[in-house]
Amino acid sequence: MNNNDNNNVYEDIPAEKFVFAKRPDDVIYDKKLNTKPVGYFRDAWRRFKKNRSSVVAAVIIIILFLFALIVPFVSHYDVKFRDGYYKLVPPKYEPLAFLGLDGCRIHTEGQAGYDYYKSIGAELGESSMKELRNVTSDELTGNPVYTFKVDEYEKVGFVYVDLSEKEYTKLQKYQNRSGIQVIYPIPENYMTTFLAVSGANLWYELADNTPSTTGMAKEHDENGEPVFTPAYKTSKKEVYAKYESLKLSSDTGGENGDEWYVYAIKNQSGYRVRVLYKEYYMYMNGFYVEHIFGTNQDGQDLFACMAVGARVSFLISLSVVIFILPFGLFYGSIEGYYGGAVDLLLERISDIVASVPLIVVAALFNMHLLKIIGPIFTLWLTFVIADWVGIASNVRTQFYRFKGQEYILAARTLGASDRRLIFRHILPNSLGTIITGTILIIPGIISSEIILSYLGIVSFQTSDVVSMGTLLSQGESYLSTYPHMLLFPAIFIALLEIAFNLFGNGLRDAFNPSLRGSEE
Repeated sequence: MNNNDNNNVYEDIPAEKFVFAKRPDDVIYDKKLNTKPVGYFRDAWRRFKKNRSSVVAAVIIIILFLFALIVPFVSHYDVKFRDGYYKLVPPKYEPLAFLGLDGCRIHTEGQAGYDYYKSIGAELGESSMKELRNVTSDELTGNPVYTFKVDEYEKVGFVYVDLSEKEYTKLQKYQNRSGIQVIYPIPENYMTTFLAVSGANLWYELADNTPSTTGMAKEHDENGEPVFTPAYKTSKKEVYAKYESLKLSSDTGGENGDEWYVYAIKNQSGYRVRVLYKEYYMYMNGFYVEHIFGTNQDGQDLFACMAVGARVSFLISLSVVIFILPFGLFYGSIEGYYGGAVDLLLERISDIVASVPLIVVAALFNMHLLKIIGPIFTLWLTFVIADWVGIASNVRTQFYRFKGQEYILAARTLGASDRRLIFRHILPNSLGTIITGTILIIPGIISSEIILSYLGIVSFQTSDVVSMGTLLSQGESYLSTYPHMLLFPAIFIALLEIAFNLFGNGLRDAFNPSLRGSEE
């Protein structure tokens, strides 16, 4: 193509297509950025949200923390609340009964035991026995052996209580006002040694009058089922021991009008009364008994005890970390930044403190300080002395890592002070590792606190608080028979430890300066 051809091409382009890139009188300005700058912590938050395991772990930690914070305020129970009649009962919560939280256990008994459990509540048209599973014969005697399901809460049934005259009158007024019968007739043979101790439920005619029957009914039908015939103590006086309240419908005075049931026996302190315990419990406490995690051997509510134990763990660990973090940062910064003789001296002090076993420090403090400052502050002081070394060592390592970098040398050349180098250049770049290490101290303190209380080195037995380690120690003895005592504290501890580790890993990645601006 020659020049004439090129001219022809340009001539074919309309003149209006030509636009000046810049007019001579134009002034070019930089365009304003429409995006906002992303700060260090906002960028870290964005990366943390993308780590799903860490987010889930954070949610679990928050839930466990709220559990420890809220439950002691809303629960009917506290650590001081004990009830000997509901010792070692399994978990019960009606809305979750389909998950096994029905308060029942499987029993295997002979005829006497079968009759006894089936009779509990029969006066009310009920029974503590909820399901008959199997019937076999004993290989030696040929007697029937029953396997059945019993509601451990309802098996308490009736108990004897001693009331003053004022309390006795007040309970009758409650019955009249509420329409709920709490006081029931006393059995005829209640003075028998066995019956006086545990026989408030033996209200029917027994196979014989000796304690050895332990609950066998006097009569059985053709199917071997017990026939419960009431055997109440009677009196010729309609009002016996000043009882003027609700009565059983069968209490009509008998054929001659002189066989009235006896509802109380006069004694030295007032009256001995036979009460339906679940209603008496409601009368005394204002709520019906229900333990969502069951109870321990002292009759304490395990749900409330776990909340208090978790509160102790969080209180000690968080307060220790808050207290030792500033000191550890200062101590480690001095070591790592200046080095030399300063580092050598301070590091030897750290080595001496770190070389003393934690268990020895805890044992010494327990011996000399426990009665003075209590178990919680004893543990707190133990961890303050032992755990600041970890933070200081971590900070020292990070300072050695970054203080020789080129940007630090450049800043020093430009006249930056030591304080500026430490707090503006080295410490921010070390923040991710320091935060991660500090967060991971929390589960370490919790774990150590649990171990020390589990071993009994620091005792919570006589205090108004409880530790997760104490609950584990109590549950160990009942692992084969009452596993709920160990199961729920163990699940709580496992969730807490795993969640803190995942949460710490997420924070480490989020605060890592090398990942700043990363979309991955």
